[in-house]
Amino acid sequence: MLSRTDATILLKIARDAITQQVKKVDYNPAPREEKALNEHSGCFVTITQEGHLHGCIGNFQSQQPLFQEVATMAVAAASQDPRFQPMQPDELSNFNLEITILSPLKQISDTNLIEVGTHGIYIIKGHNRGVLLPQVATEYGWDREMFLQQTCIKAGLTEDMWQHQETKIYIFSGQIIHE
Repeated sequence: MLSRTDATILLKIARDAITQQVKKVDYNPAPREEKALNEHSGCFVTITQEGHLHGCIGNFQSQQPLFQEVATMAVAAASQDPRFQPMQPDELSNFNLEITILSPLKQISDTNLIEVGTHGIYIIKGHNRGVLLPQVATEYGWDREMFLQQTCIKAGLTEDMWQHQETKIYIFSGQIIHE
């Protein structure tokens, strides 16, 4: 668990990384002394504008310290999410951030282990992959089955593909921090 101070630092790093990227200025966050910020944890950075999604990108595992991973994912969410146009300078005064720090993935065979609101889902079948963060099901009021169906759809699969034996289902939890 990150402390409130750690969370504030990560949110500032994410905002600074996005601002500098949009202004086309290189950004490399200063090294951090906080132990939690130097752990190698996966994370997702979500950008919203006026309550609507404007970018969300992350990694389940990181080869760099968390504070650097947050900066990298923030830049990616602002500029590389294929669902959205890259952020522009006029949007810098009007966006909000959410960072989800991820637990390790755990493969499951019993979908009854999924706790809606606690777990996120990552589904893999062949080359198709889809992930939904723990907070998504809660935001939309989904039950476990709808959450599984929507994760399949996000992966480009039919909504019932989670029931097929060759489909791999992983769960994870996350600490959600936001402005």
